[in-house]
Order: sequence, then structure tokens, then C-alpha cells
Amino acid sequence: MSALAGPNRPAGRTSVIITLWILAVTVRLFLINQPYIDHWSWRQSDVAAIARNFAQNGFRFAYPQIDWAGAAAGYVGTEFPILPFVTAVCYKFAGVREWIGRSEAVIFFATSLPFFFLLVREVFGSTAAVWATFFFSFAPLNVFAGRSFMPDVPSLGLALVGLYLFLRWIDNGKWNLFLTAAIAISLSILIKVTTIVIAAPLLFLVWQKWRWNFLKRHDLWLFGAIAVLPSAAWYFHAYEIVGKFYPHHFFGEGGFRIESFPQYWAIMQRTATLGLTPILSIMALLGLLVAPGSRYSALFRCWLAAMILFVVIVGYGNRHPWYQLPFVPIAAAFAGAACTVIGSKISSRIAAVALSVLLASLFAVLACVYVQPLYEASAVQLRDAGLELNKITRPGALIVAADTGDPTIFYYAQRKGWHFVEEKGIYGGNPSDSQQAIVDLERLRGWGATHLVFTRNTFWWLGYYPEFTRHLANSATLMEATPQFKIYKLAIAAE
Repeated sequence: MSALAGPNRPAGRTSVIITLWILAVTVRLFLINQPYIDHWSWRQSDVAAIARNFAQNGFRFAYPQIDWAGAAAGYVGTEFPILPFVTAVCYKFAGVREWIGRSEAVIFFATSLPFFFLLVREVFGSTAAVWATFFFSFAPLNVFAGRSFMPDVPSLGLALVGLYLFLRWIDNGKWNLFLTAAIAISLSILIKVTTIVIAAPLLFLVWQKWRWNFLKRHDLWLFGAIAVLPSAAWYFHAYEIVGKFYPHHFFGEGGFRIESFPQYWAIMQRTATLGLTPILSIMALLGLLVAPGSRYSALFRCWLAAMILFVVIVGYGNRHPWYQLPFVPIAAAFAGAACTVIGSKISSRIAAVALSVLLASLFAVLACVYVQPLYEASAVQLRDAGLELNKITRPGALIVAADTGDPTIFYYAQRKGWHFVEEKGIYGGNPSDSQQAIVDLERLRGWGATHLVFTRNTFWWLGYYPEFTRHLANSATLMEATPQFKIYKLAIAAE
């Protein structure tokens, strides 16, 4: 990658890709054993709780459990829980370790990276593929998601593997490619249903090859059945779980909601800067305009159009930055194409090398700047409170947590409980007034709650809701108070 035109010899390109692969994996091993206290703590703590509940409660794969359903079992509707299940199996050999769950994302990223290179090479050529691999490997959103205990990177990785193998099957018709591609796509959708957006580039490939004749091909119908039917069966089961068990919650529910223009603008700005860096965003836009035409050149355009439509329709869900993760390979591919075009216009080798070094350096520096804040221990007070609760409460204690909906307290306390305030089984936001807080606390106390905890970010309740604070003084005893948390023991509810 010594110039915008890229390495000219296959051996040189192979060496560059291997080096990028090693560096990319190494970067994702940074703080691999960090507790779930970073900026995505709440999502990871839920997945980690499901893993530990599998290990402790008999590996009931079809019944994933969270910790914030009080004394109830806490079965919820989730994506196919293969990741926490495998983690739970590993716990039996290595103990409960954060690095185990985080490592799954690293493994799937590492596996998918060569397939991404091959995919871009097929569409835009070798030079573009080298640059695209560089951008894809170190985009801030992908780096951080690539070491988080969440299903997003594994799902995206499988989708990239399936997409490339499907393209190869279309070219040569080998059934081993067909079956592997179908299984990879099926697993990617099972692990994260929003990855169904990968259907757009798949359909483009089908249309490019067969036009309307694809309707007559039994192999394509079989591919669709393998890819979609397992997910349909699993998510139907998950829907039944939601209906039968408190807290009647489906992960991601409510995401399908059109938002206002300012909210979409905020999503776009966040993705272009924090997710991709301005350098990658600019290069991707340039590539979108100047990418050379080829047999498959519209593949990434179809994927991009589907992702934009997804963001619009799932506007509320896209408040979470990991929902925009598929933009990373799309942007990287177009940026790689832009580098190819620019390199072809530069006749001076020295100028090409200088521009390459400048571009790579600027991108790397900005990637470090934007990814670093995500590692910050924003939820450390939740973990500290949880660890203290684990010490001072009995195993059967039920915790009421004023935690802004982050289950990290429950995970590290290894206790069950409820978010405060509780509304229809989930976190209901801040109380509207003291009376709502009192009513909610008394209801939970009647359900068996034994302790109440506040953390630094909810201390303000005690001043903002004076009537609630007076009620708390009469119905609870302060057990622990630190600058990070306050723990109360609740009086036994009257019969």
C-alpha cells in the first residue's frame, strides 16, 4: 500500500493484506478483558447475563434469560443466542471472563476480513481491495464493535462470507460454495435479524445473472429457504416467549419508527465522523461518484441504498450506533475505488507515495481519536455498585436499581431485580414526580424487592423528588454510601 495505485505484484499485495490482518486483530485485542463498563456497557451486560444464566441454569438454549425481571425467570425474545451459549460452554472450562465473550467478535472479524478483500477485488480490482481492507479494518465503529460482546460483528462477518461465496457460486456453480454461502447467510440473519439487509446485494447478483428467469430456478428457492426459514422459525419461537413470560420483552422491539429530520441528521453526522472518520466518509463519497464500472459495480450501491432505507424505517433503532455497522464495508469499498481512480491519475511515483502516506496517516490518527472515548469507563459506578451488592446481600436478594436502564449493576451483583422505575417489565425512564416514584417502589417492594441502589448519575433524584426521599427515610435503611453509589435495605413490605 505504498502508493495510491497500490502494490503491483500479487506477492506484494498478499504481504500487505497479511500485515493488515495481523494489525487489525492486534488492535481489537486492546483491553480485551475490560469489564463491561465502556460506552456500550448495557448491551454487552445483557448478552453476558444470558451467557452466565445458560451456564448456571442448565444450558436451556431456547430460553435466554436476563437479570432485570425480579423473581421471575426472565425469559426474553432475542436473536439466536449461539454466541452467549458458546461463551457459557467456555465458562465451564475457563471460568467467567470478559475476554471470552469479547473474543468471539474478534474471531468472526478475523475470519471475514479475507473474504471482504476478495469481494472488493472481484468488484473494483486488487488495488481498491487493499485500500478497502485498510479502511474496513480500522474504521472506529468496526474496531470497537469488533471487540464487544455483541452479535453485530459476527453477523456482519458471516454476511460478508456468504455474499462473497454466493458471488463465486454464481460464476462457477459449485454446490459446496452454494451450501456454505446459504448457511453463512442463514446464521448471519439468525444472529442479528437486521442483517436481512444483505438481501439487497444478493438480489442484485441474482438479477445481474438471470433477470426474471431467476423465478424458475429451484436452486435459488432452496437458497432462500435455507437462508430465511431457520430465522423465521426461531423468531416465531422468540415471539411466543415474549407472550408467555415476564417481562414480555423482545430485544430491539420498537425500533421500527420514523423519526424527525434532526434525528436522521444526527445519525448521519455520527456515522460520518465517529463511525467512519471524515477522511473515510469523504473518500467513500468520492468513490461513489467515480468508481469504475464493472460487471458487479452496482453491488455496493444496492447495499448502500438498502442501508439508507433501513435507517429511515428503523429510525428509532438507529439511535444505537452499532446499527450502522454495515455502512463500514460499503464505505470502505467505495473509498478503495476512489483511491484506485486517484492513483491512476498520478504519474509521479513520489507524489503517489506521499499522498498515500498522508491519507493513511490522517485516517489512522482520526480513527484513534474517535475510537478512544468509547473505551472510557462510563459505567464504572454501576459495576462498583454491583460488586458491593454481591458482597453485602444474600444470593436471593432482589434489587431495585435506579440505573437509567443499564443492567450492568445486576450482572456484576449476580442478583436479579428491576430497573427503577419499572414500566411493563422494562425501564420506564425518570419518574414524573415523587408520587410515581413512591408508587413504583412500593409495588416492587410488594413483589419482594429487598434493596434499592442509586448510582452517581441518579443521585439527583434524592434532591429533585423530596417527598420520595422522605418516604425512603421511613421505609429503608442506608447500608452503604460512596461517591459512586448508595445502597438502601428496604423494610419488609406489610402483608
